[in-house]
Amino acid sequence: MSNRTSASVLVAILFATLVSARAQTPRPLAKLDTNSRDLLLSAMGWGDRYWDDQLALLRSFDRGHMPRHLVRETSWYALGLLQRGSPGDAERAIRALRAVLGKQFHEPGERWDGTFLRAPEEPHPAPSAEMWTNYDPNWREFIGTTFAIILLDYRKQLPAELSRNLEDSIRHAIEGEIHEKRLSPRYTNISLMHGFLWSYAASQLGRSEWRQPSEEWISTVFNQFKEHNSFDEFNSPTYYGVDLYGLALWRVHGVTTEIRRKGSDMEAALWRSIASFYHAGLKNIAGPYDRSYGMDMRKYVSVTGLWLRMVLGAELAPFPPLEEPLEHGNDLIFAPLAVSLGAMIPADAMFVFRNFPGEHLVTQELPGNRVATAWLGQNVMLGGEFTGLTRDAGSPRSQFHPATVHWRMPNGDVGWIRLIECPRVDVRAEKDKLTITSVAGNLRFRVHAPSANQEHLKRDRWQLPGLNVTLQTDASTSESSPVEDDIDVIYRNATNIALQIAR
Repeated sequence: MSNRTSASVLVAILFATLVSARAQTPRPLAKLDTNSRDLLLSAMGWGDRYWDDQLALLRSFDRGHMPRHLVRETSWYALGLLQRGSPGDAERAIRALRAVLGKQFHEPGERWDGTFLRAPEEPHPAPSAEMWTNYDPNWREFIGTTFAIILLDYRKQLPAELSRNLEDSIRHAIEGEIHEKRLSPRYTNISLMHGFLWSYAASQLGRSEWRQPSEEWISTVFNQFKEHNSFDEFNSPTYYGVDLYGLALWRVHGVTTEIRRKGSDMEAALWRSIASFYHAGLKNIAGPYDRSYGMDMRKYVSVTGLWLRMVLGAELAPFPPLEEPLEHGNDLIFAPLAVSLGAMIPADAMFVFRNFPGEHLVTQELPGNRVATAWLGQNVMLGGEFTGLTRDAGSPRSQFHPATVHWRMPNGDVGWIRLIECPRVDVRAEKDKLTITSVAGNLRFRVHAPSANQEHLKRDRWQLPGLNVTLQTDASTSESSPVEDDIDVIYRNATNIALQIAR
């Protein structure tokens, strides 16, 4: 057999493997269940309202953000257009994909090569450009995986030249990622997407030399997860949703049986972990949060909440009403990705998402000798993270919340408390109690209870609607101040604080 024939046979085998791996066929609108269909149509309705026909890009619809156009989200919208399939949708999707392709950097040797502008309003990165500030390398994975889904599910609806350009874009994104050498398997949500995209390109886009390293990458991510059945980025309502997306890509589109098995295994374990911290009555995941954009999933769009909205429906899901203004609204257009892959939630986890199973304590070991604990009571839940005094929350804008409280207020709404600023800290949760130990410094709590009286938040006792907190601390002084609708309480020069909860 000639080398050319051998190569042809190998390509055919790999392609057959991929096709047989597909756990489902494409999910156009007519094949969706009611909840998935409702979510997709709602998200696409927002996209339609914010579509700029002149630039063929979406405009931002995040509350409070400066007006600009969205490159990554336009790729998601293009997938949704192909799923919806209304008159004119395919043509608009083609225009959108070409617009996104035009925003990719083609600058070999530069750190941002292969990624995309976040918005056309952004300036081109200068030689002194800083990652995250001046460019976002993660757009390689977010947009590249979206292109892969479109090629897998809707290639027949695209012009041949556009399909080739999408393939070239994926190759270029991976080449840029490999050259930059900035990515670690422990960078959870991106490493999952990167592993899928790398192996997909090795199998389907003529880069066979990538097959072994991509599968080794996937095995490393899997083995690290199995150490504690947990990711480094623990308990993030937004980034867990992206993790679920990456794992669903492995499960549905993985190019080998082993990748699909690993994806299914990890996806089920992650859903069970989420369920163990979830309170169906309060419609929230208990803290602590390694990365979080908010404290009440009923009030902002989180990607984990979006997955649950797809399976639970509007009434039961921890998800806001889809009305303007919408906090973190741009993430709503993630819906086509979730709908494309579907959720595989174990029956025991699904039961917990629908029903509060009763009071319980959760303990979860984490990478880096950290431990997360949470107490979930009938109408209150507490969360804490023991870090070994290795992590801090450096400012009120920090996404790390090592101590949290949620409770049901007399008006039926949910109040919350979070530690938003602190030096290196350890926190443990137990029944009705949080114990905080830190390096000496200032600890700032933010309290959300709209009808609370600032004068009732004293050094040793907080009287809140539906909740009383008794505090013991060695802080030298304490003070409180209003912050928009919330109240901040600062304990200065403290090394320990204990919060005892009573209802």
